[in-house]
Amino acid sequence: MKKNNKIVEFVSYDGAFPSLCYGQLILKINGQEQKFPEGCLHSGGCVRFDDDWSEHVETGKWSIDFPEELEEKLEPFRKEIEECINENIRPGCCGGCV
Repeated sequence: MKKNNKIVEFVSYDGAFPSLCYGQLILKINGQEQKFPEGCLHSGGCVRFDDDWSEHVETGKWSIDFPEELEEKLEPFRKEIEECINENIRPGCCGGCV
């Protein structure tokens, strides 16, 4: 059996519409399970309104804010963490709450 050599593995995320950005993210980093606080994900999407107040929602890739106490430990893995998040969580819009 081939061993998984990924540094970052997706475990779970329970964020859901209308607040996809606000959920409990769990990843495995170097084989250790790491829970992230709710609200640490930020969507690259946006919402705007035209002159008639019709909303226009765009989705975008996720980024993550590390808790201060984990920033030094996790920053070297930021790229892999954000790639993993974007492969496993549908793009956010920063507008589901509108």
